[in-house]
Formats: sequence, structure tokens, C-alpha cells
Amino acid sequence: MNLQILPLAVTMMVGPQIMSAIILVTSRRAVRVSLAFLLGVAVATTVGVAIARAVFALIGNGVELDGSGRGTTGTVIQIGLVALLLAAAVRNYVRRETVEPPGWLTTLLEAGPRKALATGLLVIGLMPSDIVVMLTVGANLEQNEAGLAAALPFIAATVVVAALPLLMVLLLHRRAERLMPRVREWMNSHSWVINVAACLIFVALIL
Repeated sequence: MNLQILPLAVTMMVGPQIMSAIILVTSRRAVRVSLAFLLGVAVATTVGVAIARAVFALIGNGVELDGSGRGTTGTVIQIGLVALLLAAAVRNYVRRETVEPPGWLTTLLEAGPRKALATGLLVIGLMPSDIVVMLTVGANLEQNEAGLAAALPFIAATVVVAALPLLMVLLLHRRAERLMPRVREWMNSHSWVINVAACLIFVALIL
């Protein structure tokens, strides 16, 4: 797997994904629910990449999404993705006064391990941006004739990014416990900033 794919792990967690992780570390059972969430993220990412790898193994390596510039189909897809992402960024900016985070995020404060696990699975498995990223990784694996083991650094990096809020709480203790609720409130009131940042980061990685 090309190393240029590795930064896509950051994109995997930008948006409601990292917001979920931050909300969970401010809950009453922060460690338990956060670990369950991380397990869900790890499983969903592994399964998603495995499925993407299998899909591209079936259709061949004519489609390239790794930014190498080879392959007409891959180039068309890249241009289309960039156009859609820029349009989404502009839309979020224009609607910044009314954009709000998904309602289900607020329910995570009372989440137990089972719900946290399901959240980890769903925020990775159902987010269109994450699906595109996992397809990109799957295409890269197929082009390099590599197995799923080659994607382990990407999967590990995704889980590490998802674990950053929990690591801060474990390492900084009370300072992090005071900081995280403030971060949560800021992200709730500035969700449009996160959405725009996610779009622009993905555009930069595609180009």
C-alpha cells in the first residue's frame, strides 16, 4: 500500500466520527464506552477495506483513485469527487447559521457499551466520505497486488485518530475532563466548520 494513502485515516474521522468520540469521553462511563466505540471503528474499517479490496479484485485495476493520475476512469472519478466535495463545502459555509450536528449525537451522553459499539460501526460503515476512502484503499491494494495485511497501518492509524480523545483523558486526567466538554460544546455550535474542513482535507488528499 502506498504511504500517500495513510493520511486518509485522518479524513475517516473528521466530522460526526470524531464528534462521537469526544462526546463519549464526556459520558459517565467514558473508558468503557470509548473502548467499545474504538472496537466498532476497527471492525467497520477492516470489513470495509476487505470488501473494497474484493470489489476491485473482481472489476480489475482499471480504476485508480490513489492520485497517481493513471487511468481515465479514475481521473473522471477524482474530478467528480472534487467537484462534489467543493460544492458540499460551499453549501455548508452558506448555511453555516442553520447547520446543526445530527440529533443522534446528543444521545451518546447516555450511551452504554453496546450503543457505543454500534455507533463506531455505523459512523464508519455508513458515512459516504468513509466509504469513498475505503474504496480508495481497496483500489490501492488491488493495484499493488497486496492483501488485507498491507492495509493494517491504515486501519491502525484510523483507530489511533479515533482514540485521541480517550488518550487525552487518560494522559491529562482532570485537565482533559475539563477541556473535553468545552470542545464538545464548540463542535456542536460550529459543526459547519468541521464539515467544511472534512471536505477540504479530502480534496487536498485526492489532488
